[in-house]
Amino acid sequence: MIKIVNATERERRAFIEELKLRVGRTDPETEQKVARIIEDVRTGGDEAVKAYSEKFDGWTPDRLELSREEMEELSARCSGEFLEALKRAAANIYDFHSRQKQQSRIDPQPNGVIMGQRVRGLHRVGVYVPGGTAGYPSSVLMNVIPAKVAGVGEIVMATPPGRAGHPDPNIIAAALVAGVDRVFLMGGAQAVAALAYGTESIPKVDKIVGPGNIFVATAKKQLYGVVDIDMIAGPSEILIIADSSADPEYLAADLMSQAEHDPMASAILITDDRKLAESTVSALYRQLETLARRDIIERALDGYGAVIVCENMKEAVEFANQLAPEHLEVCCRDPFEYLGRLDNAGSVFLGNYSPEPLGDYFAGANHVLPTGGTARFFSPLSVDDFIKKSSFIYYTKDALMGAAGDIIELAETEELTAHANSIRVRLEE
Repeated sequence: MIKIVNATERERRAFIEELKLRVGRTDPETEQKVARIIEDVRTGGDEAVKAYSEKFDGWTPDRLELSREEMEELSARCSGEFLEALKRAAANIYDFHSRQKQQSRIDPQPNGVIMGQRVRGLHRVGVYVPGGTAGYPSSVLMNVIPAKVAGVGEIVMATPPGRAGHPDPNIIAAALVAGVDRVFLMGGAQAVAALAYGTESIPKVDKIVGPGNIFVATAKKQLYGVVDIDMIAGPSEILIIADSSADPEYLAADLMSQAEHDPMASAILITDDRKLAESTVSALYRQLETLARRDIIERALDGYGAVIVCENMKEAVEFANQLAPEHLEVCCRDPFEYLGRLDNAGSVFLGNYSPEPLGDYFAGANHVLPTGGTARFFSPLSVDDFIKKSSFIYYTKDALMGAAGDIIELAETEELTAHANSIRVRLEE
């Protein structure tokens, strides 16, 4: 199922490259199908979206938008325990993200110059939320709450209609808790296109966030530029760095918590303790017997799982920075010892009692994270993703006269004489 590898530097690099090859590929047929859907929605509006709902979802909608009353009725079907857990998680997420909020600023100078920056939330954001077996209410919270904190004017959610037009009540409940303004029952590439271009009943948005299948991801990629997007998410990943103090039962459970997402999910343990590596593999086999998604876990661990035995923890840290995983657990005696050296990870989980699902659901840090090695240069979803910055400049006449010579020199060096002239005409007053 999962292999134990005594890896050299060359072998580790080869393994990383092999993992990265599994992401970012879209077959030409899918690209063409998505392009056709996008064009149909751009030109056909509501009727095209409804036609694709009939084709792909088996649902013939009279209208695409859920009313507030319908949302509240669906939410009422959820258990009280779930709703309370949802509210507690939302409070943690709001608290964490409220600390990220930036303020506009104005910087007056003694010579009368005024510089500054205006920060505002985007006017309208679209949030795509998968339905069916991939329906995750936690993703509603993670995508919507940072937008609310940022001050986005309107948040529009799209989620597949489900069988006979009945969406997942848990997703709708999360939308109410998070503060979604409008909900449309539509899924797939047609939903992304409708949000990007707008239709008769669906408003055009400035940005689209949220996970989805290959058609959703491809539509987001093709529409980038028409609308802003968050990121193109790949299969889920976890890397665990562990020393001899770690509990193999915990390690096995955490590896499988990510492997159950997708047969292409990656789950890797790296340790300097061979005995721990062997004990973790044994624990994997024992725990696997009780898990509902056993088949998916086995396929993921067989294809993209590994237990790597390294010489020392310095090698483990180097491997982590090379891999740049989505989730990185540090199960060591002193996990904070490593924090300052772990530069490339979506989110870092420190210690034996900070498992990855804590971040997925409850702690407050965002679970929308870069995958496929992109944590080298991408960050988790945050309030920053939902704001627009504009700078402003005010110069007095005297201040401009003082800078005129330098501006003219720079403009003429670049052979932009009209730029220089814009300054020169003011010198002639």
